[in-house]
Amino acid sequence: MKKWFQYTLLFSLFTVTFISCKSPEGEKTATPVAVVDIEKIRPEIQALDDAYAAAEFAKDAEAVAAYYHDDAILYHSNAEPSVGKAAIKQRIAERHAKDSSGNKEVYKIVDLYAFGEGVVEIGSWTTVDTSGNPVENGHFMAFLQKQDGKYKCIREMSVSSKKLQK
Repeated sequence: MKKWFQYTLLFSLFTVTFISCKSPEGEKTATPVAVVDIEKIRPEIQALDDAYAAAEFAKDAEAVAAYYHDDAILYHSNAEPSVGKAAIKQRIAERHAKDSSGNKEVYKIVDLYAFGEGVVEIGSWTTVDTSGNPVENGHFMAFLQKQDGKYKCIREMSVSSKKLQK
């Protein structure tokens, strides 16, 4: 009789423990986040950076703006942010209209962090003159997210390493 009681008690404890581990009805459980292979997406992100640089050199504001999501926000140094793709495109076109230097931009990935459908890119940029000599450089951080199967920039900040002149 004692063994029967012990088995019943053990079974009851096991049952209570098992039931208490189940999620209550209607309670959502966490959805696992897909693991992203950084080395697999690195060439895709670098290709976006290269296309951006080529569009900048060609002074093609439309092609530069293609990098951005419709609701993107671009944060500038010493200026208010550009909100939305149309505002970003307008600011780019205005900058292109003022630039006659013939300089090129070079963008390089410094670090990538990926999660689910999003990627954070930390990168460097260098402006080189027509002889290939560095003129200015800096860093940027961009948050990209998949839209229709392609990464688009949602938020971006960029800073120059050039010291401010007094």
